[in-house]
Amino acid sequence: MNPFEKFDTDVFSTSAGDLSITFLGHGSLLMLFNGLKLYVDPFGKVADYTLLPKADMVLVTHEHFDHFDQQALSSIRTDKTLLVQTETCAQQVPGGIVMRNGDEQTVAGIPIQAVPAYNLVHKRPDGAPFHPKGSGNGYILGLGGKRVYIAGDTENIPEMRALKAIDVAFLPMNLPYTMTPEMAADAAEAFQPRILYPYHYGDTDVHKLVELLKANKEIEVRIRKMA
Repeated sequence: MNPFEKFDTDVFSTSAGDLSITFLGHGSLLMLFNGLKLYVDPFGKVADYTLLPKADMVLVTHEHFDHFDQQALSSIRTDKTLLVQTETCAQQVPGGIVMRNGDEQTVAGIPIQAVPAYNLVHKRPDGAPFHPKGSGNGYILGLGGKRVYIAGDTENIPEMRALKAIDVAFLPMNLPYTMTPEMAADAAEAFQPRILYPYHYGDTDVHKLVELLKANKEIEVRIRKMA
């Protein structure tokens, strides 16, 4: 059985060959590029990672269980897998490459920027934000001349609104932890990604985002199975 049959995959042309992005679900992605298998936020609820190819690289945005599933990670990780993670994640799984907000590194030939991901509005009953500033990362990847932004769990923060030249963006809309459709539309209007995927959206009505951005002909909103 083809382990990819049940998932949607989109393919993009780049200056270094095709980039394929498979939408595993929730916040989890698999990118194939230039011979590399790159996973984002593996989560065993959305896929059986024992059936998927071993990872050349794994990006982890933050330590919450639905983004940093250690059992799923162990299923795809080998002694050669490059693990890019936050400082908090590294306290649980030592090793790998720790990136903090603002860091830039080239890993396996891929330029990676770690950018902020945090809440301004949505908070826990005790007043603490669901995602504190400085703890989690979003990532911007340079893939054959394409800039791919994986926002992680965040709201429409000023650092997001200031981004430039993003070709493909993944923005979360899982309420109450990240963005409303209005927040996601506000951010997209500011930084104008060419292609926008709402992801990690739970029960949020993703078509509301389509409606909010329908007048903006510069942004193509694509809906995939990423609840």
